Amino acid sequence: MTDLLPHEKGFLVSWDQLHRDARALAWRLQGHAPEGGWRAVVAITRGGMAPAMIVARELDIRTVDTISVKSYDHQTQSDPVVIKSPDMDIVGKGEGILIVDDLVDSGRTLEVVRALMPEAHVATVYAKPKGRAQVDTFITEVSQDTWIFFPWDTALQYVKPYRALD
Repeated sequence: MTDLLPHEKGFLVSWDQLHRDARALAWRLQGHAPEGGWRAVVAITRGGMAPAMIVARELDIRTVDTISVKSYDHQTQSDPVVIKSPDMDIVGKGEGILIVDDLVDSGRTLEVVRALMPEAHVATVYAKPKGRAQVDTFITEVSQDTWIFFPWDTALQYVKPYRALD
């Protein structure tokens, strides 16, 4: 990141906000379901697991699987590598499959996932401009230089005032 203070280009997402946004994603996805409904949800781990669970609950999708793609080491992005695939006998080429992630940033992770399941519908809660073309449905767009702080990455603690004299 840059020399900006954390609040200047950071977007802090609470558990409550994530839950509301994931439910909004589910409502939006209702209108995109294929004939017969969604067959399964595939969550992109780790960030997509909480939104995928909420979407699956709201849309009454009982088959949930995961794909694990490692593309970050803390806040440094690297080449994406699939380290766990979903049951390909179930997901096939992605017909009727809903892929859910928390965020699309550069889109590189989703390029890898789409290559495995090209017919799937990809949904993210948040989207940045560089990766937006990889997503079929999302809720909130943030600028490319914004860092999203998800609730699983943060903790509540006392913070000194900026101009603290004591």
